[in-house]
Amino acid sequence: MILRQFQIDAFATRAFEGNPAAVCPLERWLPDDLLQAIAEENNLSETAFFVPSGKGFALRWFTPVSEVDLCGHATLASAHVLFEHLGHAKPEITFETRSGDLVVERDGVQLVMDFPACPPRRCAIPDMLTEGLGRRPVEVLAGDDYLAVFESEADIRAIVPNHALLSRLDLRGVCITAPGDSVDFVSRFFAPKYGIPEDPVTGSAHCELTPYWVEKLGRNSLDARQISRRGGDIGCELRGDRVRLSGQAVSFMTAEIDIPVQL
Repeated sequence: MILRQFQIDAFATRAFEGNPAAVCPLERWLPDDLLQAIAEENNLSETAFFVPSGKGFALRWFTPVSEVDLCGHATLASAHVLFEHLGHAKPEITFETRSGDLVVERDGVQLVMDFPACPPRRCAIPDMLTEGLGRRPVEVLAGDDYLAVFESEADIRAIVPNHALLSRLDLRGVCITAPGDSVDFVSRFFAPKYGIPEDPVTGSAHCELTPYWVEKLGRNSLDARQISRRGGDIGCELRGDRVRLSGQAVSFMTAEIDIPVQL
């Protein structure tokens, strides 16, 4: 059995930046353990699989260790594959996912994703979070992840996380953020319990970051940058209970997966 696979750099304007995702179009769902094995073999932060569905495409995302409920950059990458490689002619795509219907539309060179907003709630600062980051945040909020707020972009760049400690926290991951020097806000994201020590660019975290910074800055449209080693830019807009995230994507590789028939 031969499967096509694409590797896409999402939230990137050129290769070797943004967040790489593998995208594997399928005609039908394969067994979950095979999907997980492919994701583990790819060893990227996310591998996306989609099949045709009534509304468009059913989409699922796998890290090297487990399936997840929402992934922004692999959704962007999947839309890029459909538009650029598979001849999708309509200006938008509807993905049916664990997080509901996600719509991606083409706007010039930008792809715009419509996601549910996930406003985080202020909480006490866990001691293990402070230990894991090596410094105490100004404040901490909790949603799907811990959102740790610092005073400056320099603070964010200087943090050297202890992944063993962060993996023991109860939420999915830890997002650290601060006002940016040249954009509205910056961030980094760590999810060691999901096999992702530091994610290069995390679309889903911006469903939490956008409501927080919109409230802080008093503007609904913001420019963000995730300042990982690879880095990536994200346009963020809050519309009621939805977040619109925009970015570009670049094709890096096309390949074939040769699945042994005995599997």
